[in-house]
Amino acid sequence: MSESRLLLVDGHAYAYRSFHAIRSLNAPDGSPTNALFGFIKALQKLIACTTPTHVLVVWDGGLDSARMVDLPDYKANRAPTPDALDVQFPQLAQWLDAAGWPQLQREGTEADDWIGTYATQAAQAGWSVVIASPDKDFLQLVNDRIGIFNPNDKTEKIWTPADVEAKTGVLPHLIADWLALIGDSVDNIPGVPGVGPKTATDLLKKYGSAEAAIAAAPSIKAEKLRTELMAASETLRRNQRMVRLKCDLPDGPPLESSAPRPRDVATLREMYRRWGFRGLLSELGEAPATPVQGDLF
Repeated sequence: MSESRLLLVDGHAYAYRSFHAIRSLNAPDGSPTNALFGFIKALQKLIACTTPTHVLVVWDGGLDSARMVDLPDYKANRAPTPDALDVQFPQLAQWLDAAGWPQLQREGTEADDWIGTYATQAAQAGWSVVIASPDKDFLQLVNDRIGIFNPNDKTEKIWTPADVEAKTGVLPHLIADWLALIGDSVDNIPGVPGVGPKTATDLLKKYGSAEAAIAAAPSIKAEKLRTELMAASETLRRNQRMVRLKCDLPDGPPLESSAPRPRDVATLREMYRRWGFRGLLSELGEAPATPVQGDLF
């Protein structure tokens, strides 16, 4: 491959997705392995689909302090991590190390901002970038070098600016404004009352930006929308700060450190035996002499 391609994986999103997709899977010792197995298979599929030269799995390290100051209830609606998933996170990190896939987690920093930072760096360096995540915040990054692989999209295509516009009605450079207007229930960010996705799209198409829509609010004929928009300037500015990704985080590992490393086959073999992943063990060129739990896999 002549061009470098970076695959950025939203680690927590894929771990949660794997945990809920496979309801019950346990190692021979009874410990849960559903997130482990699903994550491993998902990453293998991702790499096969996107053929990257570089890979970085990014984990959340906590909530951004500035966003918490702006909105103390930011992400407060999220349920605690299930215990059966929580105990699998350290093993996921160990597996990534043994498999040679680079990963990053920094305390007090959200994965979204690191993904935005590395996507921007790579694109500026002339690389192509694929962000693997279902999070709509990443739509704001899409351009001719940065695409999205959304695991919820069964077409398995890499989204382009045209796909973003087809989904939302606006191009990527307006996604932050679009989200600021409608809010984000997943992150507990309230939008402008009465403004849903279609109304937000119509406003942005007509006025060109959220700020311009607010400025034009007194001339809007619909009384309820006019009133809500005229009162929404502070909410809008706050929401823009909340949803815009920080793409210039300092002091991260160099971009080139996302190159895959050689696998530690002995450690992988020990892990797969311990977890009962017979199929993955056979991929390493060895299968256990007797069936273990997880034999179908």
